[in-house]
Amino acid sequence: MQNATITAISKPNDVILISPTGSGKTLAFLLPLLELFDKETEGVQVLILVPTRELALQIEQVFKQMSTSFKVNTCYGGHDIKIEKNNLQHPPALLIGTPGRIAHHLRKQNLTTKNVHTLILDEFDKSLEAGFHEEMSFIIKNSTKIKKRILTSATPLKEIPSFVGLKKHETLNYTPSEQQTKNTLKIKSVRVLGDDKLEALMLLISKIGDKSTMVFCNHRDAVNRISEQLDYYKVGHGTYHGGLEQIDREKTLIKLRNGSTNLLITTDLAARGLDIPEIEAVIHYQLPTTEDAMIHRNGRTARMHASGTVYFLLDLEDYLPPFLEITPEEETLPSKFIAPKPSKWKTLYIAAGKKDKINKMDIVGALLQKGNLQKDEVGKIEVLDHSAYVAISADKIVNTVKLIREEKIKNKKIKVEIST
Repeated sequence: MQNATITAISKPNDVILISPTGSGKTLAFLLPLLELFDKETEGVQVLILVPTRELALQIEQVFKQMSTSFKVNTCYGGHDIKIEKNNLQHPPALLIGTPGRIAHHLRKQNLTTKNVHTLILDEFDKSLEAGFHEEMSFIIKNSTKIKKRILTSATPLKEIPSFVGLKKHETLNYTPSEQQTKNTLKIKSVRVLGDDKLEALMLLISKIGDKSTMVFCNHRDAVNRISEQLDYYKVGHGTYHGGLEQIDREKTLIKLRNGSTNLLITTDLAARGLDIPEIEAVIHYQLPTTEDAMIHRNGRTARMHASGTVYFLLDLEDYLPPFLEITPEEETLPSKFIAPKPSKWKTLYIAAGKKDKINKMDIVGALLQKGNLQKDEVGKIEVLDHSAYVAISADKIVNTVKLIREEKIKNKKIKVEIST
């Protein structure tokens, strides 16, 4: 897929890329940009529009890891407008943003798109679902020198609005066949026998155990109710929905990636466009309302060559979605709840990051030399601009914090604590 995409983008045509979440689309469209940037041109040359702030930050992170000489910035709702305005005074070659915020900067004349030659609409169908038609149309109308358009989606696009301006294009479709899906994805249904669906969910979570699991709800209220019940049972988990602060959502994803959290309760906001690891089980606590929603939720498991299981939790009044084409295998629930084993990792928060000249090697050095840890007791490390998060063996983290609390990293005393 990546090779085919790189080849297609190098040609003079537009490109539509349809490929499942987690298949590497981001790198597929970022790598060929290096041939499209002109070092002599000032201002934004490539504009990437995305439906969510998380996707903007994820693409920015991947581009920064490519270590090019080209500047990148992000603009999205919830981010400080003043910071964005200051960044745009020295515009980047690559700008990534949500349609609403990019349109705002265009209207306020904080941004010009007169030199944009390449437009990428990542997760384009989701931007349409989110109602960004007007903003995207406005942005494209004000970007008069676009020569190449690249559209990506995890599912086939039913219709492409005329405002996109798509011309001669090549479509690359990498959605798995029905047979491939059947080989890797098990579909099961769980009928709630009593009147307590939440209690049935707890029993199902008990049965799945410590496998990485995502529970999908249609509303954030349901996410919060399930979270309260899990707290009551003292089961470690994360929550993810649009009502949470950006930093809390980021921390949740970091803990999911580093293995400190194996269970995520979420709305469809986490169904796609996020950098999270392979999930072993997906539970539809509240049933998906559309086929697309079901496909994206299910797509969180059995990705690439891995296998996974999807569970439909059915109340007495619930029916399987009409767009589900197979009859699921029926799953029985245990009679009593046994809490899944807690993760062997916990997350350490360090109040310094890239902008403070702190890198992964500095952190590893401090943890091994001053924190009295062995290499296999330090897990995944993520260094952000002004903070870092490290997975530490759960049975060692309290002692590690005690040992390094008063120590310095790169001659600086830095706040260190267990991430809550």
